Amino acid sequence: MSTPRTPGALMRRSLRRQRRAVLASSALITLWQVCEAMVTVLIGVMIDRAVTTGDLRELVLWAVVLCLHFLVLSLSYRFGARIANRAVHIESHRLRTEVSGHVLDPRGARTDRLSGDLLALATGDADLVGEVIRQVALSAAGTIGLVVSGVVLAVIDPWLALIVLVGVPLVLGATHLVAPGLAHRSARRQEALGRTTGIASDLIRGIRPLKGIGGVEVALERYRRESRTAARTSVAAAGWAGLLTGITSAGSGVFLAVIAIVAGLRTLSGDLSIGELVAVVGLAQFVAEPMRMLSALVARVAQSRASAARIVGFLSTPALVVEGERRAHGHDLELDHVAAGPVAELSLAVPPGRLVAVVADEPAVPATLLSLLHGESLPERGTVRLGGEPLTELALTDVRDRLLVTDHHVDLFEGTLRSNVDPLDRLDDDQVTAVLAVASATELVAVAADGLATHVAVDGQSLSGGQRQRLGLARALAAEAPVLVLHDPTTAIDAVTEQYVAEELRLLRHGPGSDRATLLFTSSPLLLAAADEVVWIRAGRVESRGTHDELAAHTDYCAAVLR
Repeated sequence: MSTPRTPGALMRRSLRRQRRAVLASSALITLWQVCEAMVTVLIGVMIDRAVTTGDLRELVLWAVVLCLHFLVLSLSYRFGARIANRAVHIESHRLRTEVSGHVLDPRGARTDRLSGDLLALATGDADLVGEVIRQVALSAAGTIGLVVSGVVLAVIDPWLALIVLVGVPLVLGATHLVAPGLAHRSARRQEALGRTTGIASDLIRGIRPLKGIGGVEVALERYRRESRTAARTSVAAAGWAGLLTGITSAGSGVFLAVIAIVAGLRTLSGDLSIGELVAVVGLAQFVAEPMRMLSALVARVAQSRASAARIVGFLSTPALVVEGERRAHGHDLELDHVAAGPVAELSLAVPPGRLVAVVADEPAVPATLLSLLHGESLPERGTVRLGGEPLTELALTDVRDRLLVTDHHVDLFEGTLRSNVDPLDRLDDDQVTAVLAVASATELVAVAADGLATHVAVDGQSLSGGQRQRLGLARALAAEAPVLVLHDPTTAIDAVTEQYVAEELRLLRHGPGSDRATLLFTSSPLLLAAADEVVWIRAGRVESRGTHDELAAHTDYCAAVLR
């Protein structure tokens, strides 16, 4: 199903998907509203036919009719509301699934929204868009309730119907004049609340490193600014909602007073009976209720539309990873005269069986190359090839089978030590132990209370930076990717352990008969010494190539790797 391009289209799609529930709930809730309108009419009839005449038989008859009427009134609302509520929850869940599916798409989503904001989209915003089903049912019920009331008043007295015909459109028209301002402020409020939620989530996740660098106060000040903005926009939206309610209450109050005065005068003149007066006053009070309901729906529709705009904006974001339909023909990685950002022109090859390391004088160079290798961006010039084919023209599944690119930042997930190392549960205990040993993470498992079954908190918050880095390296090695790209995998590890990791990494990936290819972005002398070839990049260009020992003769190279 194609993604709707406008908020209105998204809301209409929700109504189409739940059309049976919308029709059923609208019919039942409308029946309830009509029954509500007719309560005072039945009471007026009872007064004229039974109370004023003293006819006991008529009194019993109309009492039974009134009881049956209330039974229908109660059941129609009960089942109509139940159908609407069920449809709202089903549609909200479908929207939640759609937002989550876009987030979890293998190609990713090119968005700058924070994770907390995405959570708000999948929860609060999805719920508000689903509410459109209930809003349509209530709108239909309120509108038909007003029409029925007007018809009954016209039967009783045409003058009263004329008041309804003039008064109701005036009050509803006044409320709709406020609607655009309310919609605009509702949209601003939803965006501000989403940003604030995202920053709060980001702050909680990063509290440990923030404390480490003394940045807690700066982060808190940023949150305070966004929180104040969210508070101001919420107060502004609430002010317009209050204005809407005030206009409705004032208008319906004046409307009720005019009808009561006119009906009283008509009764004194003998044009209306006591029962008709009761019916008219009751209908006037009833009419005020659907008027308030329809006006309140203006505010709710504005909120739903603002949330729909946020969801449409996110669902329309393009894929993060560029892909094609070709298949690779091998396990070699090549950058052919690539230029992108700080990379002026770069050519290097990582053939099967080789461990190639890259040293760059600017941190932006590895970041740019990693983005190209992820398939998230295209080079300005040149080509990135995997297995002889342009990387961005390969099918994503083929790329995932052959190439694994791991960033410096390690993402760990709630679960166990084992599930973080082997998320697909492909390896046996000996294989898991082997990759943990290469990553020097065996001690971490040994001291853990439950070994590999030890619980790991979200983002590995219970682990140190070095422990997280070792688990990330173990997970990368456990994938057994034919082509593996690592970015500074040992920066949080001491020198003795780093030496061990360098030796074991080479032995595991490039032992006798291995055809795996490994590319390392690092400035660690210990890792560089384990590489078959080191490519030294300066000012975005290849300055020199060779082994670490050969390049160590250059003073500038030594300064780059020993700083």
